[in-house]
Amino acid sequence: MGDMLEKLSDWIVSASDAVCGYPEFFLLIGGGLFLFIYSGAVSIRRLPWALRVLREKQASDSGKQSGQISSVQALLSAIAATVGMGNIAGVAIALSIGGPGTVFWMWVSALVGMATKFFEGTLSIMYKGRDSAGEVQGGPMYIISQGLGKKWKPLAVAFSIFGLVGTLCFMQANQLVESVTTVFTTPMGIENTVTLRFIMGVVMVLIVGAVILGGIKRIALLASRIVPVMVVLYLIMVLVIMALNFREIPGVFGKIFESAFDLRAGFGAFAYVALTGARRAAFVNEAGVGTASMMHGASKNTEPVREGLIAMLGPAIDSGLVCTLTSIPIIIAGNYVGLTDPKGLYVALGAWGQLLPGIGQLLLMTIVFFFAFSTMFSYSYYGQKCTNYLFGAHNVKWYNYYYLAMIVVAAVIPLKTMVSIMDLAFALMALCTMFTIIVLSPRVKRQMKEYFKNK
Repeated sequence: MGDMLEKLSDWIVSASDAVCGYPEFFLLIGGGLFLFIYSGAVSIRRLPWALRVLREKQASDSGKQSGQISSVQALLSAIAATVGMGNIAGVAIALSIGGPGTVFWMWVSALVGMATKFFEGTLSIMYKGRDSAGEVQGGPMYIISQGLGKKWKPLAVAFSIFGLVGTLCFMQANQLVESVTTVFTTPMGIENTVTLRFIMGVVMVLIVGAVILGGIKRIALLASRIVPVMVVLYLIMVLVIMALNFREIPGVFGKIFESAFDLRAGFGAFAYVALTGARRAAFVNEAGVGTASMMHGASKNTEPVREGLIAMLGPAIDSGLVCTLTSIPIIIAGNYVGLTDPKGLYVALGAWGQLLPGIGQLLLMTIVFFFAFSTMFSYSYYGQKCTNYLFGAHNVKWYNYYYLAMIVVAAVIPLKTMVSIMDLAFALMALCTMFTIIVLSPRVKRQMKEYFKNK
């Protein structure tokens, strides 16, 4: 029995590695590139519009229309979910594998992801449905059933099943515990035991439970407060490092551009750098996975294109700004070079400890706490939406308890197989979402023409 389970575990890990590698990358980046071109480079040409409508107060945001939160709250809640460990650990790993040039391709991927998020946000308002309690809801499951038609409902059900698994926060909870033990408890001489990890898991449950049991309005309210604070705080901290190392800054950006287009090692090496950076950013911003449309589907906004414009700002912030902020101290420190088996968070912590001796690691750990918990708050909502669609609104509370229990499990046990299952589910969510977006993209384009013509 034990050998059989071990073989099953190995098969799951192998399947996840195969599907979640370049096939998922080409699905998200290839599909996003098509949407970027098809929309007429919406993420570049319409960026000023997006910034303008973000500042506007619309009647549809005042609470008179269907939905639970405002467009801005939807954006900040979606960013709270995507800005997480991947923005720190993932970027550090990308730098260790592909060098500074990966940062440039993260920027390119952000532009492509912005186009995908535009289509997601627009469709989330175009096609809404009602749950068993009569509440207006949005997300890929409703876009599929309302936009593609009832005959496609099995695809909506499939997305929701994958979403129940893919949106668990095993990685965030586990890595947060690992970070605490590395930076705090182990240096203090406290042994890293199962009991200690269990206690930390319970503490996380108390914090997360206090937020998610209040529903989407409490999650959105907290996200609207915590996201601007954590991004601005991170920006200030990196600016301090840049000021203390101002002579190194031209060299940092020089390395990014030089490495991004370096053909001296051959075209294969150049392509590898480009794919590494673009792939990391695609996984960070989740464009095309369907999570953003679940959040933007809760918006009170009734103008689809306006919601799309606001939604597309997400990748600019998470895989554009935040990933760049992470990369600058690591490139300055140079401690990412020559690592054969890089552990992203340790690389980032090492860079901050090197550049700000005594307080650097503590400051970065503060940001890690913000990022990890904000993700756990918002991800719970995605699981609630999937539960609602599959089992009815009255059963959502049971998902919350399941989600909280899994945080404790994640804190205590090794997660290789479970994370592989989650990654595989995430890839299948993306397959359902990208197929739907591309099929419905002509309808979005018609909405675009009408909206910009009238404006």
